[in-house]
Amino acid sequence: MQNIVQKIDKNSKIAVLCGGMSSEAEISRRSGKGCFEALLRLGYKNAEMVEVDENIAEKLKNGKYDYAYNALHGKYGEDGCIQGILEILKIPYTGCGVMACSVCMNKEYTKRILSTNKDIPLIKSVFVQKGEDVKEKTKDLKFPVFTKPVCEGSSFGMTKVNSREELQAAYDEAVKYNDDVLIEEFVEGISATVGVLQGEDGLFATEILEIRPKNDWYDYEAKYTKGMTEFILPAEISDEMTERVKDIAVKSFKAAGCAGVSRVDFLITEDTPYVLEINTSPGMTETSDLPAQSAVMGINYDNLVQIILNGAGLNK
Repeated sequence: MQNIVQKIDKNSKIAVLCGGMSSEAEISRRSGKGCFEALLRLGYKNAEMVEVDENIAEKLKNGKYDYAYNALHGKYGEDGCIQGILEILKIPYTGCGVMACSVCMNKEYTKRILSTNKDIPLIKSVFVQKGEDVKEKTKDLKFPVFTKPVCEGSSFGMTKVNSREELQAAYDEAVKYNDDVLIEEFVEGISATVGVLQGEDGLFATEILEIRPKNDWYDYEAKYTKGMTEFILPAEISDEMTERVKDIAVKSFKAAGCAGVSRVDFLITEDTPYVLEINTSPGMTETSDLPAQSAVMGINYDNLVQIILNGAGLNK
C-alpha cells in the first residue's frame, strides 16, 4: 500500500464540486456526497458541497475557497471547462488539468493521442462526423460494433450493433448526445478497469477490476444498479497479463497528460489488453469502480479521498 500523508491543512476551505449541467448530474451528486462526508471524517470541517450551475464562477469567487475537490462527471465537469474556471480563479483543484480533461473526454482524440505510443493496443474504429455517410465510413469494419457518442459517459447513447441493418438507428441514437460518433469493432474478451493514482511514492495502478455484467454489455443499468454486475477483484487473469495491464494503464495516463487520478478501461483478450478510454473523473459512489479497486489494496474510501485531495495542484 502507498504512503497516505495528509498534505492539505485541515483548516482549508474546500469546495466539493458536484451536480452540474450534464446527463451525469445525479451520479455526480452521489459522488460528491460521498467525498464530502469523507472529508468531514478526515477532519476537514470547512468542506462544503457546491452545486455547479451557470453561476459557478461567482459562487467560487464569493466563497473564497482554498481548494476545489472535483466530483463532477460529464460535460462541463471533466472536459476542461470547470478546470479552466478554476485556473482563472487560481483555486488548486483535484484531478487532471484542462488539456488532459479535454482530450480524454473525447474518445476519438484519446485514441489519437494513445496511438502515438506503440505499446498501447487499441481496437479498430472509425470516427463519423456530422454530415458524413455512416454506412460508407464503416464499410471496412467487422460487425458487431459499438456506436458511442465521442463526448459522453456512463454509456449514455451507446449501442451494441449486431448487423449493418441496425447501424443507422444506433447512429441516430448516438447523435442525440453528440454530433460526432465513434464506431468501434466489438471484440470478445474480459471487460476490466484499473485506476491510476498519484501517491506520495509516485504513480501507481490499483488492482484490476474484472466486470461481468448480467446484461449483454456494461450499460447504464449495469453500472448503477446494485446486483446487475458481478465484480471480480482482483481480475481472474494471469500474473503476466495483470502486470501488462497495469503498465499500459500508467503509460496511458502519462501519454494523455493526466494528473492526480484517472481510471483506464480495458477489453482484455487472451493475448492483448486493449485500452478503450480514460476517465479523468472516476465515479466515487457506493457502486463505483475506483473505491472498490482501492479497497482491495488496503486503501479505504476515506484514504482514497485523501490521496486524491493531496493531488490538488499537480495538474499544472
